[in-house]
Formats: sequence, structure tokens, C-alpha cells
Amino acid sequence: MPLHIGIVGCSAEGAALCYRTICAEGAKLLGPYAHPEVSVHTHSLADYVECLNQGDLEGVAELMLSSARKLAAAGADFLICPDNTIHQAFATVKKKSPLPWLHIAEVVAAAAVMRGFQRLGITGTRWLVDSCVYPDALAARGLDFVRPSDDERAVIGRIIMDELVHGIFKPESVASFQSVIEQLKNDGCDAVVLGCTEIPLIINDCNSSLPTLDSTRLLALAALEKATGKASMLAS
Repeated sequence: MPLHIGIVGCSAEGAALCYRTICAEGAKLLGPYAHPEVSVHTHSLADYVECLNQGDLEGVAELMLSSARKLAAAGADFLICPDNTIHQAFATVKKKSPLPWLHIAEVVAAAAVMRGFQRLGITGTRWLVDSCVYPDALAARGLDFVRPSDDERAVIGRIIMDELVHGIFKPESVASFQSVIEQLKNDGCDAVVLGCTEIPLIINDCNSSLPTLDSTRLLALAALEKATGKASMLAS
């Protein structure tokens, strides 16, 4: 039997995309309509935002651990979190968690190596882009990275928090993201990390000037691989 996947959610859009991907892609590994058992728990996004605004990573960790304990009680075998930003608290969470986790940035870094990329642009909330979540994971794999400028981080952060997490998708916001990615390309990047789990809702390989590393779907596929013991299309 496949392992039971526990999803520690943060924003509704990111958690939903991850859940849908697991269910849709599961059938490719397990047969028509099949997917591993999945449980999801989310605290209010407002609770996470309050902690992030205060720089309270211990508070972020406790919210994640609260979800982890509830998912363990529900029978999950391991956990994933389709939110890059709150992985800032991952070191604390990992030490205290009742279950093992997959780390979203480590999954993305592994996929980048498999696809032969060497210098990655990082996009996401300002909290994420300013953090060491991706720099540490990429450096561990020998990968270089570029962060957007401060002004670009502010634009991206506003689009994510004011629009994408609410399911609002504007053409002008897509264009803004495309402009940031084009600048990352000019800075020598050979791929871009969609390091917020809502970004893939508006940016993909078809409208990006750089190949994309979709953190949400890559995490979902890695979870499927772990749950089923079968290889997915992780590298594609």
C-alpha cells in the first residue's frame, strides 16, 4: 500500500494546487483514479502572516508542528509543506516533528541538478527571497543563484500577497513577473525557481523566458515517489 501523505498547508491556493497534483499524477503511477491517501491541515494564513511580519520563526514553527501533530494523529506517514516561505522555520520543525518531512527547496535543488541547470533565479515573497532557504539548499548541490533587486522583490511580494493567495490573476501581474524573469536571464540565470507555491498559477514554461522549476508540483511529485516507491517525471 502507498504511504499516507500529510500536507501542512499555509495558503489555500498553494495547498490546493499541491493536493490536486498528487491526485492527478497519482493515476499515472498507480492506475486510473488512484492516488495515495492524503490528509491536509491548515492553520489560518493570517496566523502565519502575523508571525512572519514579527520575525517570529518560533511561532511559525509551532503552527507547522501543530499541523504535524494533527496529521500524525490522522495516520500520515510523512509530511510535506507546499509553502516555501515558512520553510525558514524548518530546522526547528524537523527536530521536534512527530513525522519525517520532505524539504521543498531540497526537492527543487535536486530537480535542478537532474535537469543540468547551474545558476538559478529565485522568486517568491520578500520573506523567502531575503532568507537562506534556497541559497542553502542550492549551495549544498553546488548551484549558483541570483536574487531579484529590492524593487523587484517588492513588486513580486505585493502580487503574491495581495493577489495570488486570494486567487486573483491579472495580466499586468503576469507581465511584471515576466519582466523580473527576463532580468534574471540577463543576469546569467539558466532557470528560475517559482519559489512561492502560487506563482505556478500564472507562470510556467510557456510564458517564461527561462525554464521554470515549479516548487509546488515538484514537491507533489517527490511525495508521490516517496509514497509509492515509483519514479515520477520529476526531472522533466
